[in-house]
Amino acid sequence: MNGSQAETPRKHILVVDDSRDNLRLLSGILIQEGYTVRPVLDGQLAFSSAKTNPPDLILLDIMMPGMTGFDVCELLKTEPTLRDIPVIFISALNSVLDKVKAFSVGGVDYITKPFHPQEVLARIKTHLTLRHLQQSLQDNNQTLQREIAERRRIEAAMRQRNWELDLLNQLTNLLQGCQDERATYRVIGNICQQLFPKISGCLYLLNDRQTEIQIAEYWGASPSSCTSLFIIADI
Repeated sequence: MNGSQAETPRKHILVVDDSRDNLRLLSGILIQEGYTVRPVLDGQLAFSSAKTNPPDLILLDIMMPGMTGFDVCELLKTEPTLRDIPVIFISALNSVLDKVKAFSVGGVDYITKPFHPQEVLARIKTHLTLRHLQQSLQDNNQTLQREIAERRRIEAAMRQRNWELDLLNQLTNLLQGCQDERATYRVIGNICQQLFPKISGCLYLLNDRQTEIQIAEYWGASPSSCTSLFIIADI
């Protein structure tokens, strides 16, 4: 095995058929082509096996005791972790109605027995490639959605930051136009209420000895419920 093959995980194929001879034949063909094969003899075991360890693709017989291949496929499509696994029906049934039903329950292809190994391998390769492209597209879409969400978050943060800077610029301009201390306190309170709309706050004055404070302005609820505190020294 060369280096590139060693780095590529083997595709895992679940083969479901109630005939041991068919299982041996299909398993041998697939193993020779480098696939990892899990053969099972009935539908119920196939579903349980797929749920425990989801394969990359399923080759599914139709006529089996208990659960038919149609039943298995319908059940697989109800499971979020299994519904996208390609299911190729491989059956001795050759009527148009059987083929239509196979596609209606979620199959992606239909091979009639007796099958030709090269046809089976070609169809498996095609659907594994399609599945890989689908997964790549989904991964790219998820990455794109994350990038879009992150860009929106950054843009929102920038808008918030620009808005805050604009308010601070307004504060500077308004303070320059204040004629007295009372007007100054009102301007500060108004800007703080815009900057912190979800909390109440108080602006206190501290005397030069730092022994006494008094409320100069507040915003939001009453001063007794203030959750933030701003102090200006020197009454």
